[in-house]
Amino acid sequence: MAKELRFFYDPAMSGELPKDEAQHALRVLRLQTGDELHIMDGQGRFHRAEITTATGHRCLYRVVETTEQQPAWRGHLHLAMAPTKNNDRTEWMAEKATEIGIDEFSFLNCQFSERRVLKTERIEKIVVSAVKQSHKAWMPRVNEMTDFKRFVAAERAGQKFICHCYDERDIQGAGFTEAEAKPHLMDAIVSGEDVTVLVGPEGDFSVDEVRLALKMGYRSVSLGRSRLRTETAALVAAHLMQLRAQV
Repeated sequence: MAKELRFFYDPAMSGELPKDEAQHALRVLRLQTGDELHIMDGQGRFHRAEITTATGHRCLYRVVETTEQQPAWRGHLHLAMAPTKNNDRTEWMAEKATEIGIDEFSFLNCQFSERRVLKTERIEKIVVSAVKQSHKAWMPRVNEMTDFKRFVAAERAGQKFICHCYDERDIQGAGFTEAEAKPHLMDAIVSGEDVTVLVGPEGDFSVDEVRLALKMGYRSVSLGRSRLRTETAALVAAHLMQLRAQV
């Protein structure tokens, strides 16, 4: 049986593993000088390397071979979610969405948000671990929490969607027609293009927030008939984006 490859993450490819990675290599896996490493740089390359020095907390290496990886999906997939009150749920979502395949995470401070402050350092560590576990060649970007109005006002390429539970009549008023009813996200996404999807807090986006997003070029979409928790809705959105983006 072939031995499972264990990847380490060094975005700088400096010739020395970062402290946390070195500790895992030397203390947990008991790797020694001369042993082989497989390193990802998070920018589309895998590197086969050999340990040249393994002392204390330091693990130095030299690259033996570099392999360029081909993208596993088309377009840039950007998921923006209002963090949950229980931070464990947000971290779970980030881990699973990374395993599925995503390019960028953003976190939104909305009118009905249950969490107004979010420390992204731990989420970044969870994302790194998920990238290594799932053998992804690119590292998703993790953005700091930002105000909803500022986020939707920013210029973004490609398709832009907002998931919400309102009837379109409540959003668009008297001018609404049945032909404008919000589609399912799976049907709305054009395969291969950049995609940004917004998922609101447990109390949903406010009506004013949805109207603002539509004014800024976003399109209302549904994730189905079931009422989903925030982190579940975000994961469903990530999965649907990934399905439509497959090479």
